[in-house]
Amino acid sequence: MQFRYKKITIKVGSNVLAKSDGTLNVSRIAHLVDQIAYLHKHGVEVVLVSSGAVAAGRAVMQPHKKTDAVSQRQLWAALGQVKLISRYSDFFQEDGLTCAQVLTTKENFSSRGHYLNMKNCFSTLLENKVIPIVNENDTISVTELMFTDNDELSGLIASMVDSEALIILSNIDGVYNAHPKSEDAQLIERIEIADNDAQNAISSERSNFGRGGMLTKFRIAKKVAGDGIGVHVANGTRDNVLIDLLDVQKSLKHTFFVPKEKPSSGVKKWIGYSDGFAKGQIVVNKGAVNVLCSEKAVSLLPVGVVRIDIEFKKGDLIKIINEKGEPIGLGKAAYNSDKLEKEKLSEKQRPVVHYDYLYLENKNGTS
Repeated sequence: MQFRYKKITIKVGSNVLAKSDGTLNVSRIAHLVDQIAYLHKHGVEVVLVSSGAVAAGRAVMQPHKKTDAVSQRQLWAALGQVKLISRYSDFFQEDGLTCAQVLTTKENFSSRGHYLNMKNCFSTLLENKVIPIVNENDTISVTELMFTDNDELSGLIASMVDSEALIILSNIDGVYNAHPKSEDAQLIERIEIADNDAQNAISSERSNFGRGGMLTKFRIAKKVAGDGIGVHVANGTRDNVLIDLLDVQKSLKHTFFVPKEKPSSGVKKWIGYSDGFAKGQIVVNKGAVNVLCSEKAVSLLPVGVVRIDIEFKKGDLIKIINEKGEPIGLGKAAYNSDKLEKEKLSEKQRPVVHYDYLYLENKNGTS
């Protein structure tokens, strides 16, 4: 059997792993593990991003007294993560494999140093033939520092470990042009980076257990595809979905986001997922936007900056927006904001953000 990829990241959602009453669907976890083990034994490296901890914890205990949403989530995550990883460990052992738990928070990706430490952790696990199982550490995360959901986390992980593909397993077959329950709903099987039409048709409804929905999946998938990674959204409740999806001889009905031909650099990948950690913000004029979003590899020069909304220091990540307030990209500041006006007067202007440290959303078709 020939498989499409040699290195993949798999994200499995809460609605795939949990029953309607919130308890874990143990047989589905076992089947998922068997598929991953089969792929692994045939030379495919796998990183698994797994939801399900909070859903599992709900079935273990209800709070003894009335409590806020964050505290409830912390309780259920702490209880459920033990239950979830225990199941995974037992099932992988039955297949002769070892798995490892990697719990992370959004703050772990706030600096390039933290990012590289995390990357090294995954490299070490994979080199030792260990299956990393990743989840957000909901026991210590708070709302403003949380990932949108595990779709966002899986996109970051897939990019970090240089996966060839990200496979997002949901409880439906993929992205539809209308709500999946509608009579005229049709599955969109192929989405190009520049295609934004599908986004308008996607329902904003969220799942019973997850924090996100298909709209989140769509946006993350577009960003990941922009990094040169193919994204597949498929039905995780279907038997042998992973095997059939990766088998080059088979054609499984699902949604495929076509990747950009030229992958982004490692630094640009990190910057692209770090908008939550930007410390400064600048507004650029229309001319600068047109040049930045062209096919040319260009840096952002001071002459294109209209104003500084939020001051910054050298090395800070800064948001770049147009005069309408729309996001253009993100970059690493080459110098302090107080030097910008002086640079504008210079005969040979130094870039505010060098191309090597500039991530543009429009260029990747993500906005």
